[in-house]
Amino acid sequence: MIRTSRLTFPGAGGTELAARYDAPVGPVRATALFAHCFTCSKDFVAASRVSRALAERGFGVLRFDFTGLGHSAGEFENTSFSSNVDDLVAAADHLRNTVGAPALLVGHSLGGTAVLAGAARIPEAAAVVTIGSPADPAHVRRLLVDALPGVESEGVGEVELAGRRFRIRREMIEDLERHPLAERIASLRKALLVMHAPLDAQVGIDNASEIFLAAKHPKSFVSLDGADHLLTRAQDADYAAGVIASWAARYLPAEAADSAGEAEPGEVTVTETDYGRYANDIQIGPHRLRADEPPSVGGDDSGPTPYGLLSAALGACTTMTMRMYADRKKWPLERVSVSVRHAKIHAKDCESCETETGKVDRFERALRIEGPSLSDDQRARLVEIADRCPVHRTLHSEVEIRTRVLD
Repeated sequence: MIRTSRLTFPGAGGTELAARYDAPVGPVRATALFAHCFTCSKDFVAASRVSRALAERGFGVLRFDFTGLGHSAGEFENTSFSSNVDDLVAAADHLRNTVGAPALLVGHSLGGTAVLAGAARIPEAAAVVTIGSPADPAHVRRLLVDALPGVESEGVGEVELAGRRFRIRREMIEDLERHPLAERIASLRKALLVMHAPLDAQVGIDNASEIFLAAKHPKSFVSLDGADHLLTRAQDADYAAGVIASWAARYLPAEAADSAGEAEPGEVTVTETDYGRYANDIQIGPHRLRADEPPSVGGDDSGPTPYGLLSAALGACTTMTMRMYADRKKWPLERVSVSVRHAKIHAKDCESCETETGKVDRFERALRIEGPSLSDDQRARLVEIADRCPVHRTLHSEVEIRTRVLD
């Protein structure tokens, strides 16, 4: 289960920066700092999904809006790559003074470039991750080409990015040229993970090669095959977060590698996320799942539906019950698989139902019993045992659900 808190802290220039802190309920295995892409915000899809997916894996993640973007104060036209790096360091200072200095730095697109530039000023960070990041801040100049005539003639120009108009000053353009990163990357002295989509249309894969070749070991590269620059597909963001979490654990202090807190024994906790219309985080003991609805009904399809989970429970209970029985009898059962389909049907179409009007729930269960040495009688008996699984019995029995409201 994830908890999200909104907060502000002073940026490098004294302006208030807006942020969100995503963390598991219970102990935090390590603190991470996420830097978003150029002209994006902490709430854009990649920042939100990667941060929350890391939180699901036990990380406390701070994502914030750079000066003049999102909900942060200040004017974007007065910022620069240098000021973004300073804001990043200010965010690390805030974490250090509150929940603990970041052990992991993650940056997407130009945010990753800022992380590479500022990592040396965050000594507690043991690991750095870039996602679709330029190898040089000057790469951004090509996005600002429409503003260059105004910059050259009047010192300020306008450009449209992602449907918004931004004023660009000469100082920002000049500052981009003053940050060659090859030497900083070579002297990073932190574990580095470079993640990039081979067909990234905004930042070419050659940037990942430059970063990787400039870095010294330990360094790793992971291809985000099929992903777009913004990781707009939930499965791409979740995959990236899973890789980051597993990779970073190798470089975290041993005492920080404890798993996140667990729910009470026998208790399942379900909590709405703060992105997506129907997405819910599920915690069952040490296990974390996601439930959602498909796009056809307004969901993001980031997890199985509630009925999908119920069907999975019936299927899992069926195979476990059959396995227990076969092992107890010492029968040569090799493998059982179950396919379950759920549907609402008219009561009049159900020959075995007592209900005569309205609709009833139908679960269609198909068994595949593997074991060439099983006799016909043994196979028939295993089918009978399938109907005795506890979840099957629960679905057929009278059920009471009690509800109370917590303060």
